[in-house]
Amino acid sequence: MTEPAYANTAVAGWREWVSLPAIGVPWIKAKLDTGARTSAIHAFDVKVYRRRGAEWVRFSVRPWQESDADAVVVECPVHDRRTVRSSSGHVQHRIVVLMELVLLGRTVPVEVTLSNRDQMGFRMLIGREALKQGFLVDSARSFVGGRAPKAMRRRNRGRI
Repeated sequence: MTEPAYANTAVAGWREWVSLPAIGVPWIKAKLDTGARTSAIHAFDVKVYRRRGAEWVRFSVRPWQESDADAVVVECPVHDRRTVRSSSGHVQHRIVVLMELVLLGRTVPVEVTLSNRDQMGFRMLIGREALKQGFLVDSARSFVGGRAPKAMRRRNRGRI
């Protein structure tokens, strides 16, 4: 008898604390959004440049919602450029980079668009392409993978 396709699938909540270890972000609160195809992260000071003939991008990430503390500068190759349409119909052209995401203790490669998410409720959004790597979203649950340490949650709320 064969195993069902969901046998090795982890159940996540609609919001989770995740990490991006390769860029030095141990904690960032993310919204898991099955309505979005691609994942997105809040990026600012985005600069595209050439390195050894390839297109690269330098940008900064602020992992906390209510604080500018702990911003990280990232440099990586440009993976792609995409046109993204928001739920309100607004179209943006975005740079796509590859990152490793740790969600519920699993590390998965993710395509991430760089976006200004200052006005959004979460600094990171995790879309279907990332979630289809072994995750189901239970919309009635939050933080199934656990919460960030209290000190980190306070930083996220601007209470350093």
